[in-house]
Amino acid sequence: MGEFELIRNYFAAAPCAQGGEGVALGIGDDCALLAVPAGEQLAISTDTLVAGVHFADPCDPFLLGQRSLAVAVSDLAAMGATPIAFTLALTLPTVTADWLDAFARGLNAMAQNCGVRLVGGDTTRGPLSLTMTVLGRVPAGKALTRSGAQPGDLVCVGGELGNAAGALSLVLGERVAAADVAGPLLAHYWSPQPQLELGMALRGKATSALDISDGLLADCGHIAKASAVGLLIESEKLPLSAALVSFLGENAARVAALNGGDDYVLAFTLPPAQLPALLADGWPIHVIGQVVAGQGVTLLDANGQDITPQTRGYQHFRETP
Repeated sequence: MGEFELIRNYFAAAPCAQGGEGVALGIGDDCALLAVPAGEQLAISTDTLVAGVHFADPCDPFLLGQRSLAVAVSDLAAMGATPIAFTLALTLPTVTADWLDAFARGLNAMAQNCGVRLVGGDTTRGPLSLTMTVLGRVPAGKALTRSGAQPGDLVCVGGELGNAAGALSLVLGERVAAADVAGPLLAHYWSPQPQLELGMALRGKATSALDISDGLLADCGHIAKASAVGLLIESEKLPLSAALVSFLGENAARVAALNGGDDYVLAFTLPPAQLPALLADGWPIHVIGQVVAGQGVTLLDANGQDITPQTRGYQHFRETP
């Protein structure tokens, strides 16, 4: 099967590639054309997933299709953007019809769930990897960024933490668990749900935001640095799922929530006056700390003592001693 036949059979014909709002021209030309309304800005982000680094190889291609798009769209949620479109650059060691069919179905399912359209990309031969570029729109001046946190703000997250990190040993086949425990953890790993609606609800309210991909402490460090403030995180306030605590125990679950990656839950800072209305609207907001004058992220125990670990989160090119 040639490259163009592959694209035509598995991607160009998918429901998510049939155009829609904001897409003036989709797959078929040298470039796609997007229509962004006046007064809005285009938000763009690219994510690459590499076999054996970001996902187990081999793995279920349907689940991989879901996950690969979800983690990219989560960046749009972090900016408070409305999704429009995405491109896919797919590198494959071989062309296998069953694998491609399952991957394309998973990709399409997540695309339709997120309201984002496939408008182009590329296919090449080589070690398995996927690169997604997602595009969204946001009212000019309303995008959420990492650089607006102020002393006195609350540090918040949009849901439970650590589930994907807890699932990793299940994904790798190192451990097993009962269905009521394994199910929620694996679902969070393979099918994270970008918090698009929450991101849009935070426009004009949150002072900074990002999505948690490399671990809570590491990612909150990006807010602290960009905003030139300190963040105090209270360990006892971390939202942990019953499944995670049952699987790992409370102490290990707390470590997973602090340092584990792949949560794709929003972390943000919020003036206290904004919290009641958001909670009244039903948003799943958990207050886990506060912004203070200073720098960096400090983790506190139940007694207010500093228990900040030296190692925090995942880095691809961390230097080894």
